[in-house]
Amino acid sequence: MIELRHLRTLVALKESGSLAGAAKKRFVTQSALSHQIKELETRINSTIFVRKSKPLSFTQEGTRLLNLAEEILPKVVETEIDLKNGLTDQISDLFVGIDCHSCFRWLMPVTEKFNQSFPHTNLELSSRHLFESLSALKQGQLDVVLTSDPIPDNDIAYLHLFDFEVKLLMANDHPLATLPYVTPSQLAGEPLITYPVPVDRLDIYRHFMEPAGVPVNKQIRCDLTAMLLQRVACKDGVAALPSWSINEAHGLSLKAVKLGAEGLKRPLFGAYRRSSHQANVAQQWLSLVGQEGLSKQKLN
Repeated sequence: MIELRHLRTLVALKESGSLAGAAKKRFVTQSALSHQIKELETRINSTIFVRKSKPLSFTQEGTRLLNLAEEILPKVVETEIDLKNGLTDQISDLFVGIDCHSCFRWLMPVTEKFNQSFPHTNLELSSRHLFESLSALKQGQLDVVLTSDPIPDNDIAYLHLFDFEVKLLMANDHPLATLPYVTPSQLAGEPLITYPVPVDRLDIYRHFMEPAGVPVNKQIRCDLTAMLLQRVACKDGVAALPSWSINEAHGLSLKAVKLGAEGLKRPLFGAYRRSSHQANVAQQWLSLVGQEGLSKQKLN
């Protein structure tokens, strides 16, 4: 018999495009995921995707099962929510904590899609808890958290949504703008324009400069992305931003350069309490976030 876990695995395969990515999304080992796929293929006596295909390609049987999954799973989630709410029209709240200042703008389309699918759930985005968001989640003050720094906890489930690249943004005529990438030592004397975040919480410091023993020369804090970009354009300093923030620099003479030869890549996880009555809704929200994030990566 085909089970819901099989259908969820198929959706994870489609969204991630690989076994490793699907295993992260399902929060299991790649070996366990492969075993589950083999089990499903044995039950239907067919393969569900073409091995070693890039990008991952589904067989006709796999495509048919995937279509079934995309039709059934949203209905299952919606029915579970209705049953838990006593089949009433009572509005429930889903509090989402974000420890990323630059995420709000690109999350707006996700919020609209979610509101259409779950009209009886009131979604609230908040950066109030910032780097204490995971503690607030565990204490029940939040239902979902988007973070790049998961803290292992048996009570909290993490879903890997996608990876993004952090680049160094500078004025077009900055001396570093002609380079294919910058090294930590080249940032030793550069003022760093950031959101109002402590230095030791900055990705560029924690994962690029600090391991090389390079301190931040000077930090200039800005609350808003538009203000931050303007100050970079005015040559007040440089900034390290995810690609979705760089896309907001319309009309400004700015250049984005890789941090290191391989680039600085960071993951984004969605976290929720395993025992929460909102767990299924949280998963649905995070699925939309993952889809939106992956589409943005393809555009950059």
